[in-house]
Amino acid sequence: MALPQITDQLVAEVERLRFAPPVTHVYNPLVYARASHDLYLQRFGRGRRRYLLLGMNPGPFGMAQTGIPFGEVQLVRDWLGIEAPVGKPPREHPKRPVQGFGCPRSEVSGARLWGWARDKFTTYEQFFNCFYIANYCPLVFMAESGRNITPDKLPAEEREPLFAACDRALRATVEHFRPTHIIGVGAFAEKRAQIACEGLGVQIGRILHPSPASPAANRGWDAQAEKQLRALGVEI
Repeated sequence: MALPQITDQLVAEVERLRFAPPVTHVYNPLVYARASHDLYLQRFGRGRRRYLLLGMNPGPFGMAQTGIPFGEVQLVRDWLGIEAPVGKPPREHPKRPVQGFGCPRSEVSGARLWGWARDKFTTYEQFFNCFYIANYCPLVFMAESGRNITPDKLPAEEREPLFAACDRALRATVEHFRPTHIIGVGAFAEKRAQIACEGLGVQIGRILHPSPASPAANRGWDAQAEKQLRALGVEI
């Protein structure tokens, strides 16, 4: 199945889901930022990839703004060369406005991950010869305060149908790329990959998440991630 079809199916499934407080706002950038996401799929989602880097879900100043996984605005626009009109979610949180490529804030996790790719591989063609970056869950969850709620913190009755849809999309994505390795960016993504991709014969591991909330990630994330990738057998 082609990536746009996988995306369409995932969107259809998650758009039917409903979430109760403390979640008050749900953003789906695969809907309102679909134009830029489609450019990402068209340019970088064709052919086989050896390594799939898998994140958890969109950050409020990354994919929530650009539609690109870990999509820090400046790197998406200036290194990947992607910029497209971005709409609005049906219900926007006043503390988390969607400003698209006009968002002035940097997503630290995305700046670290895509910044490492730029610095290590120089051109995006060299990076995408081997790698592809995706997110497990496409949705952003927020509380009334604007606080981010990660998918793993949802109650079981909401989490299970969401994870079932995301598992199907991830498995289809892996079947599309046929990677040798899935590398979870953090423990959550590694665990979901192990569940969703059982029996596909792909090696699954993880690297440190680049979030500034992680003290370890604030002590030279690039060098630590590279060491972990090499330990998994990733050739870089």
